[in-house]
Amino acid sequence: MHSARDRIEYEPWLEELETAAERLELSTEARSCAVDLFLADVPSADRSKRAVLAASLYAGSLVAGDGRTQGAVADAADVSRLSIQSRWKDLLESAGLEPPRW
Repeated sequence: MHSARDRIEYEPWLEELETAAERLELSTEARSCAVDLFLADVPSADRSKRAVLAASLYAGSLVAGDGRTQGAVADAADVSRLSIQSRWKDLLESAGLEPPRW
């Protein structure tokens, strides 16, 4: 659970997350999970926020069983696939979840 203060502080980023989630046609559960993952690990550097946002979308879609490819999420979030690939497992682990081993 995250504070209202976090949601207000990162509102522009959450709007971008929602826009990318719309492009991907993600379920409500996947979107909610992505928001939680993003807010749990927002980097201080603005240049890293978009990559974490994309990794959160990818990981959230996996957790919700609404998986999308890294490439599709990268396109929707305007990042490289490598940005997602290098971050999504750490996001899940820091949230106390075990990433799939495939």
